[in-house]
Amino acid sequence: MLDNVTINQLRAFVAVCDQGSFSGAARKLNRAQSAISHAIKALESAFDVELFARDTRKATLSAAGRSLLPDARAVISHTEEMKTRAVSIAQAGVPQVSFAVDTYFPRAHLIECLHRLQADFRTVSINLQMTTMQGGERLVLDGACALAVTVTDVPELSPGTIDRQRLCEVQMVTVCAPSHPLAAIAGPIPREEFGRHIQLVVTDNQPDAEKTQQGIAGERQWRVNDLGAKLDLLRGRLCWGHMPLHMVKEDLANARLVELHRHAWHMRPLTFMISQRRGYSFSECETRLVELLGNLQRFTKDSKQRPASLKDKKP
Repeated sequence: MLDNVTINQLRAFVAVCDQGSFSGAARKLNRAQSAISHAIKALESAFDVELFARDTRKATLSAAGRSLLPDARAVISHTEEMKTRAVSIAQAGVPQVSFAVDTYFPRAHLIECLHRLQADFRTVSINLQMTTMQGGERLVLDGACALAVTVTDVPELSPGTIDRQRLCEVQMVTVCAPSHPLAAIAGPIPREEFGRHIQLVVTDNQPDAEKTQQGIAGERQWRVNDLGAKLDLLRGRLCWGHMPLHMVKEDLANARLVELHRHAWHMRPLTFMISQRRGYSFSECETRLVELLGNLQRFTKDSKQRPASLKDKKP
């Protein structure tokens, strides 16, 4: 019987409650009072309950009616939302954004950007792929993604086909676990000393991909294709490595990791680029996404206020 419930019956029910009478509901909905009465009777029959008390002259809700009224309002609200969305789709279509993001990009900022994009484009459909190294531009070239957030030091797959534009940058730090041998060295550490220990490096999992060599200290390397796995291995005291500050800030504050200071070895901030096919014009939704992704001021501010590592606390 519940399949026979209509949105107009629910509207009549809510209108009677709001206006306090069947006649008031009829005026509000611009319908005959008999139509309102028929709608309420049909609703009561479908629910098998009485929605209004029959022994009063006013439209007084029964216990069942009071319980069901919030549900009726919610159904009407969702229906109105669906109608609004349908109108938006009919007028502009469903905005779709397919994009790839390098795993080094600040995840919290990415989530914040998606929240704001959804607020601006309520019907947006997102296809997000997390990649490493050249993986993002490979998806752009294959047509699977319209744009990719890539790292500028990663070799371009097809310079004549792909355009890059600067997006933002994040601070990098060199870290290891407190029990790692490098953590016991006081003062800045020379590159040669780093090279005596195993360095953990994130690499593309594609066999034919070119490898970037920025920040490599020697030949002793372990390679992983996931930044989260790299963080776990660093915490596990196995290796040392470079990490985005935003990702290890809490570990540094809680002494799960320590920052290693380099001697005569400069580590540039990690610069992110937007990669797109040459000649491709961003939609309004894609343009807004790029604008949001590039607004990394909060993370830049945080990176200037580093937590003290264990080495910083030594006299």
